[in-house]
Amino acid sequence: METYFRRDDDPPAMACTRPPSAPQNVISNINNTSVILDWTPPADGGGRKDVTYLVICKRCSVDLVQCEECGGGVRYIPQEAGLKNTTVMVVDLLAHTNYTFDIEAVNGVSELSSVPRQFVSVNVTTNQAAPSPISVVKKTKVTKNSISLSWQEPNRPNGIILEYEIKYYEKAQETSYTIIKSKETEIVVDGLKPTTVYIFQIRARTAAGYGGYSRKFEFETSPVSLPASAQSQVPIIGVSVAVGMILLAVVSGLLLSGRRCGYSKAKQDPDEEKMHFHNGHIKLPGIRTYIDPHTYEDPSQAVHEFAKEIDASCITIERVIGAGEFGEVCSGRLKLPGKREFAVAIKTLKAGYTEKQRRDFLGEASIMGQFDHPNIIHLEGVVTKSKPVMIVTEYMENGSLDSFLKKNDGHFTVIQLVGMLRGIASGMRYLSDMGYVHRDLAARNILVNSNLVSKVSDFGLSRILEDDPEAAYTTRSLRGPVTRRVSNLLVEHNTVGLCVYQSVGEWLETLKMGRYTENFNESGYTSLDIVTKITLEDLKRIGVGLAGHQKKIMNSIQELRVQFMNGMMPV
Repeated sequence: METYFRRDDDPPAMACTRPPSAPQNVISNINNTSVILDWTPPADGGGRKDVTYLVICKRCSVDLVQCEECGGGVRYIPQEAGLKNTTVMVVDLLAHTNYTFDIEAVNGVSELSSVPRQFVSVNVTTNQAAPSPISVVKKTKVTKNSISLSWQEPNRPNGIILEYEIKYYEKAQETSYTIIKSKETEIVVDGLKPTTVYIFQIRARTAAGYGGYSRKFEFETSPVSLPASAQSQVPIIGVSVAVGMILLAVVSGLLLSGRRCGYSKAKQDPDEEKMHFHNGHIKLPGIRTYIDPHTYEDPSQAVHEFAKEIDASCITIERVIGAGEFGEVCSGRLKLPGKREFAVAIKTLKAGYTEKQRRDFLGEASIMGQFDHPNIIHLEGVVTKSKPVMIVTEYMENGSLDSFLKKNDGHFTVIQLVGMLRGIASGMRYLSDMGYVHRDLAARNILVNSNLVSKVSDFGLSRILEDDPEAAYTTRSLRGPVTRRVSNLLVEHNTVGLCVYQSVGEWLETLKMGRYTENFNESGYTSLDIVTKITLEDLKRIGVGLAGHQKKIMNSIQELRVQFMNGMMPV
């Protein structure tokens, strides 16, 4: 029996055994430049209980035809071979790269068999990731008022480097620092004090965001040197400087009394931007942050600035997958010139729309078009030059997170669930860094693709407050005020999770369903306790026809019922 073997240390009474079959049901969960692989044991363990697993990593070309082993640059957690559990995390992968992972099952007689080992394979493509820290910064020239620096690209750029950020400050004065931005790997930092030690740190930015800062580098400016003939004039110069400083202080005081906040911007290279930080406060001239599209008089101007116009002939609508606030949501295909066809999701603006609905619809596209992150839904483009008006985004095969988890309850490992949560946190941190306040983060607004990557979506909620003069909503900076009243709270929680609504109209406005307030009132649903008795048929009868709106309202009604049952809602 060539397929059965016996180890030298097997007990005499033990039957011959054979190598195991391949592992089964491998699932990959990608998070930037790491991947978590999960699988189930082989159907046939070969009659042995000492089954372990081996993971082989191969880096492949775009068409997956040519592959080479990943080598020592990749790390496996907990290990590459001898795995006893059916999960492993592979880290330090390259961004935007195709990989194939072969997972073998091995037992005590596998090495005795000449038959090729059986394995299961999975192909993954890593996401875009922030660059690694810069390792070396060199001082190339020093004067009394300037220091010239140069550095090399990060060892792992993980994409195209868009710019570098140079942070510097006087030693022991870390709370008052300056930041310069440059697109080159060298820079001249001027305006420095003579004979002063400065601390420098540099980091790189790609479309995925900033990498970590380099370690701290210390460089000192040159001392002031006076010619011999000028030594006798030092006392005169000292007095002149003192008088000049006094005059400067007086003039500065007068200017500051009339202008309590401001800064002067020195002449800079066009490729550089300078920001000043004092005691933790930041001034951001020229920084690219989120821009509220509702500040534009014409929404078309905003959408054309932030989103790409797509010819409607490039889009093929295949089927309706849902209904949104503005119209239908469809799945389809997008074929751009010179590129392969791929799946997309298409939001359409319904016929007979009002000007406000058009502004809000285009506003959502203008918001999405400003974001570029692997955990934020990606906007492919818009169609505004023909009807229907459309927003085209990447297609998320598994739909919303809440529905996906309900359908697959108990099917995911803790590591997979944590991976999804990390993705959501990464996306929200990116939005925070951009200065955007989402205001409606919920599982229903998180979409999941075929690789179990979670992405934040639904960026239309900021318009709820646009007509509220008492709601201060600053989108340019998270440091700005966000004043909230009971009447415009999205969900106001107390210590037991109580959601407080003062009326049926307010409840509907919170759901962005205010258009149905009159329908509810005319049908006799004038209080929240009566609303809790509404059924799906009642909703259809009073005029809520869109399936998406029905689902949203019924989900909220279910929450209201629970609160009334627990005595947490005022009647």
